[in-house]
Amino acid sequence: MFRRRSTPDDEASVEEASDSISGKGRPTPKRKDAEAERRQRLKPPRDRREASQRMRERRRTERVKMQQALRSGDERHLPARDRGPVRRFTRDWVDRRWNVAEWLLPLLVIILALSFIGAGSAVAAWLQVVLWSATIIGTVLDTLVLIWTTRRELGRRFPDESRRGAVAYAVLRSSQLRRLRLPKPQVNRGATLPDRY
Repeated sequence: MFRRRSTPDDEASVEEASDSISGKGRPTPKRKDAEAERRQRLKPPRDRREASQRMRERRRTERVKMQQALRSGDERHLPARDRGPVRRFTRDWVDRRWNVAEWLLPLLVIILALSFIGAGSAVAAWLQVVLWSATIIGTVLDTLVLIWTTRRELGRRFPDESRRGAVAYAVLRSSQLRRLRLPKPQVNRGATLPDRY
């Protein structure tokens, strides 16, 4: 009786407001379905076969989540060796620089090909020796610089946290080709890293 009638303008503004509100991206399950799923999770397995089936399903789900996290960098589902601010900083520190060690395997393949191609050629033999020496010396020097700078930055940025194994983690990551690294690189080469992680 005393209620105000809504005008078309009011209805349009209500629709716009409801469109702009974003939800969780999926519909809320019905209470009956949610309770049934919860009961199913809490119900103990009937026999060993069902228990092992549940365990396999749980492991499969965790494995899928871990693989997605390795591609996206989601900290919650990463393996234990990749979790934490120290490891995340170490990954970013390696990924932001050019590493000689990541080109070690392709260069060794080229050297091997040169040894087959120029078996009787003195020039090919000389080129093979020079390339081999430059590759090894460059890899060793670049790895030493990486170790020194990683230790220095970890000590400066994380003085109170455990840094155990982080330098070896950096060396191992630097020896992998960038596109094959897992978790996937989250920074571009030459990027400046924030002080807070």
